[in-house]
Amino acid sequence: MWLKSDPQSELLFPYFYATMSTLYLIPVPIADDALQTIPPYVRAIVEQLDFFIAERAKTARHFLKASGTSRPLQEITVVEIDERDPQYAREAFLQTIKSGRDIGLLSEAGCPGVADPGADIVALAHERGVPVRPLVGPSSLLLALMASGMNGQSFVFHGYLPPKRPELARALRQLEQQASRQKQTQIFIETPYRSQMVLEVALEALQPQTRFGVAQDITGAQEWICSLPVRDWPKAGKKVLEKLPAVFLIG
Repeated sequence: MWLKSDPQSELLFPYFYATMSTLYLIPVPIADDALQTIPPYVRAIVEQLDFFIAERAKTARHFLKASGTSRPLQEITVVEIDERDPQYAREAFLQTIKSGRDIGLLSEAGCPGVADPGADIVALAHERGVPVRPLVGPSSLLLALMASGMNGQSFVFHGYLPPKRPELARALRQLEQQASRQKQTQIFIETPYRSQMVLEVALEALQPQTRFGVAQDITGAQEWICSLPVRDWPKAGKKVLEKLPAVFLIG
């Protein structure tokens, strides 16, 4: 169990802990069997670490094993970010940097801190004067934007939209208006089992000239990317989406 830090000492000496530690932001593959998307230098840094904070410990250990770390997994500590008790991961971070150990932050998929609860740990590192090193790796949001042909100079990510059809349709039309007014690409995601519903509602709710994009299973074996005006979507030849992670774009 992690001991609670002293609020008084943190207030008086906010950079006391930042003597030797570094927080490494470690990207994780965004598709199954896509370890090749993680650069060798990232895997070399992973090899040197024995303490990680992750969105899910099970996924983190799977990545560590797949990356070929020579360190036995039982010698590696993985602290899970629990939404019900976010203070636990914060305390683990504070206790670890007191000892001068480096820490790796892992996302569930892709880059930590982006659409990811690890951003709170990154903010804490800055508050404590701990150097933050973001490492190169795949980001589904940026890869989808790159492949969309939409505006990459101005864009916004909305996370998840309402799950029910009527509310989703209204939200899509609002994003459409925002995209038109500000010439800004609108990006959002959805759980894989609702991807088909999102496609159907979008093609019904959006204007014919509005560009709508889907990037599914990016870097994976079933990668499929399509970005067309709504009126041209029948040409895409794909009416049923797989139950795979997807990024959606409106431009």
